[in-house]
Amino acid sequence: MTCSCITRRRALCMAAFTALATSSLLAGCGDKAAEQQSLAPVEIDRSTSCELDGMLLADYPGPKAQIHYAGQEKPSFFCDTIELFNTLLAGEQVRAVRAVYVQDMGKADWNEPKGHWIDAKTAVYVLGSKRHGSMGPTIASFAQEADAAKFAGEHGGKVLRFADIKLDMVDLSGGALHDTRM
Repeated sequence: MTCSCITRRRALCMAAFTALATSSLLAGCGDKAAEQQSLAPVEIDRSTSCELDGMLLADYPGPKAQIHYAGQEKPSFFCDTIELFNTLLAGEQVRAVRAVYVQDMGKADWNEPKGHWIDAKTAVYVLGSKRHGSMGPTIASFAQEADAAKFAGEHGGKVLRFADIKLDMVDLSGGALHDTRM
């Protein structure tokens, strides 16, 4: 009789442990799914404004960008990739960055860019083209190097990777710092 009690008690403990472990794993999966969803790019709408200057993104041409910061529910948007890189490369940046997205201008309409968000760190960029974004000269972003090379051939500029872009290349003196239209 003692053996059956221990076996029954052990079986109940094992069942409780299994239920607890399963619910913990499922909760962990739910947290991961929610976290991944919160890191997914967010589409802009008519009211989406720029983190730096309050400009409405939908009103201007050229590639847009967004940064997902740790501890911040919604991403910070930028109406221009120059502003994005200036923010990321400035020494004052202390918030933890969880994800960064730019638009693939090989697919998005330059004059009214919507969708086509790509990971900024894997994107290919064209610096110094004749095409302007919301704040004047901008850095065009592409998912494919062939699209970037084609764009550079048509509009000028130099093809670069994310790590090749340095702070002195993303001067805001012609853009957000001197925007007097607001």
